[in-house]
Amino acid sequence: MHLEVGAVLEGRVTGITAFGAFVALPEGKSGLIHISEVANTYVNDIHEFLSVGQTVRVRVLSISPEGKISLSAKRAADPAPANAPRQSAPRPAEREAEARAPQVYVPTKSGDPNFEDKLKRFMQVSDSKMSGNRLFENQKRSRGRRK
Repeated sequence: MHLEVGAVLEGRVTGITAFGAFVALPEGKSGLIHISEVANTYVNDIHEFLSVGQTVRVRVLSISPEGKISLSAKRAADPAPANAPRQSAPRPAEREAEARAPQVYVPTKSGDPNFEDKLKRFMQVSDSKMSGNRLFENQKRSRGRRK
C-alpha cells in the first residue's frame, strides 16, 4: 500500500510524548500525531485519549521531503457537517461547579430580606465558590504527580 496525503490508515501507537504520539504504519513506516490532532476537544493529557499498543485510525496530513509523516486521528473519523456548530466539552471543574450550583435563597418572611437573610445568602454563595476554587487548585496540584 502506497502512502499518500489524505489516505486513511490503521496503525499502532508505539510511543507517546508531551507533544504527540508516534504511530507504526504499514510498510514499516512511522508517523506522528501532533497533540492538536488527537481529538476534537482540548487535549491536556494525551494519555487520556491514547495508549501505547493501541490501534488507531489515522489520516495522512503531509509527507515531508525528509520522509516525516504527519498524521491526524481526529480527521480520520467521518467529517462533521460543515454547517454544524462546533461543540467543546466542558472542563471537569466547570461540570462540578454546575452540579454544585448554589440554590436560590428565598427568605421565609414576606417583603424585603433583612440583613441576616442577606448575610446568610452571601455566605452560602461564598462557601460554594471557595469549595470550587479549592477543588480546582487541588486538581492542578495533583496533575504533576500522576504517572
